[in-house]
Amino acid sequence: MPAKPSVTILGGGFGGLETAFLARKLLGDRIDLTIVSDRDHFLFKPNTIYIPYGLDPEKLTVGLAKPARKKGIKLVLAKAHEINADNKTVKADGQELRYDYLVVATGATMRPDEIPGLAEHAQTIWTPVEMLKLRVAYYTLLEDLKAGKERRVLFLVPPNNKCSGPLYEMVLMLDTWLREHRVRQKATITFTTYERNFIQAFGPRLHQVMTWEFGHRGITGYNQYVAERVEADHVAYANGETLPYDLLISFPPHAAAQAFPGLPADGRGFIQTELQTRQVLGCPEIYAVGDTADFPVKQAFLAFEQGDAAAYHLAARVLGTEPEHLFDPISMCVMEQFDRATFAQVPLRLTGRPELPVEVRPEADGLYRVGSGKIWRLGKKAIGFSVPWRFSTGEPFHAGLPWKAMELSLKAMSAVLAK
Repeated sequence: MPAKPSVTILGGGFGGLETAFLARKLLGDRIDLTIVSDRDHFLFKPNTIYIPYGLDPEKLTVGLAKPARKKGIKLVLAKAHEINADNKTVKADGQELRYDYLVVATGATMRPDEIPGLAEHAQTIWTPVEMLKLRVAYYTLLEDLKAGKERRVLFLVPPNNKCSGPLYEMVLMLDTWLREHRVRQKATITFTTYERNFIQAFGPRLHQVMTWEFGHRGITGYNQYVAERVEADHVAYANGETLPYDLLISFPPHAAAQAFPGLPADGRGFIQTELQTRQVLGCPEIYAVGDTADFPVKQAFLAFEQGDAAAYHLAARVLGTEPEHLFDPISMCVMEQFDRATFAQVPLRLTGRPELPVEVRPEADGLYRVGSGKIWRLGKKAIGFSVPWRFSTGEPFHAGLPWKAMELSLKAMSAVLAK
């Protein structure tokens, strides 16, 4: 290992930037640090749920050049497409980059074509462009309802979606928005998911919250409805049922955004890792974090935690010490509903069962908290402000005093307002 190791981060999303900025914070100028990204900006994707209601997508982006320059990080705008673990090289748009340590954080993509007809007939949620298209669909829906027309809106979570939470936010947000416009009574809203329970990965308490919300709002919800195909006016399910729609909104199946044939991966391209350290199996100098890695739930907060674990482990190797932090999957999220929000802190563990790959840790009941109310919208707004701000200054979000202060506030609130 050279006196000044070279650390290369592939990806400019939640996991990649958290790892890069924390590695710089822990190691200072002891490493040469490079970020390789196919975009010149970071996108705060959780808040794209507001785009259909008028938010400018540009308000969710943070340029990478300024924080990289401030922290002495080399920024390479290119798409990585090949990793040679033996030679410790990465090929990215014709360039060959050498590394001593590598962090792969190239994210996930959507595969709507896995469900015949989904790409053709559904409004899908993933990119700002798709959310802008959904904005047009929402306002068309609103005008139809104002004109006295009855409309059927169907939300669909298909198999192999790894982060269903945003679609639950969106169905509740739409209900509130239509009520505010006094046209909700003309709309029939239905939610179907392949999951055994609503928001299956996050356990029974989120299922109870969603069951209550659906009942309270007059939304029909179906579990274990596995979509087989989508037609122009209805969805056909594996149980033989069909459901009609005028507007179909879906969060498609996930897959790794970039395949790297030299690395071990599952059938969807997600890189296989050691859980606690995030090291790639058989490749100890390579780490995989965030949506590109094999942890079954794809979520920004879990990407932060994985990025922290990788940075601490990498720093310990450079310094010849023991890592101060390992990956301990405790999800935290605030789900928007417009009239209120739902907070959830969920300690997870792997099960090894494909049909239910993660579950709530039974021995960690004190960490499992769920609460709903108007005040939780403040938490949603605080996170939406603080993450882009931290990244714009080249600082990690989940490590440092601002997060510690926010964490204490969330814990204090959850102790009183969640159970």
